[in-house]
Amino acid sequence: MSLQHIDVRVRRATLDDVPALVRMRALMLSDMGMQTGDADAPWRAASALWFSERLRLPDEFAAFLVADPELGVVASAVGACDAHAPSPANPSGLHGHISNVSTDPRRRRRGYARACLDALLTWFREETPVTVVDLNATGDGAGLYESFGFAAPRHPALQLRTGA
Repeated sequence: MSLQHIDVRVRRATLDDVPALVRMRALMLSDMGMQTGDADAPWRAASALWFSERLRLPDEFAAFLVADPELGVVASAVGACDAHAPSPANPSGLHGHISNVSTDPRRRRRGYARACLDALLTWFREETPVTVVDLNATGDGAGLYESFGFAAPRHPALQLRTGA
């Protein structure tokens, strides 16, 4: 899909966007089959605090949004720099992690997630020392990420949940 003919205005999120970031996160989690609860669910307040704290760290965290005149924020992509032990392939030890790539169902298939992801990857490349970026892809998002060059890592990630 070419964005040349689509007028998409992407902007970096500010503290005023925290409620929208939480709403977009809830939408993404719901799309993944997770029960997100109502507007008073405790995780939402914790997410709002988390976003508020991270948005104050512009060298380590960025979120990009597309807003619609009718619906407000309709797409997002979030990225953070995570410190890992340095290696020959990554002397800074910093890894980028992308999350919360989401688009309101009423505005999908318009290139909004692609535009947010492109802005986020530009931030990683131009404003951070990150040399590797990872994400967890859903089946719906895999094609988008692959179009940017994402591929399965040589060593698959495994996960263990230690709590409830």
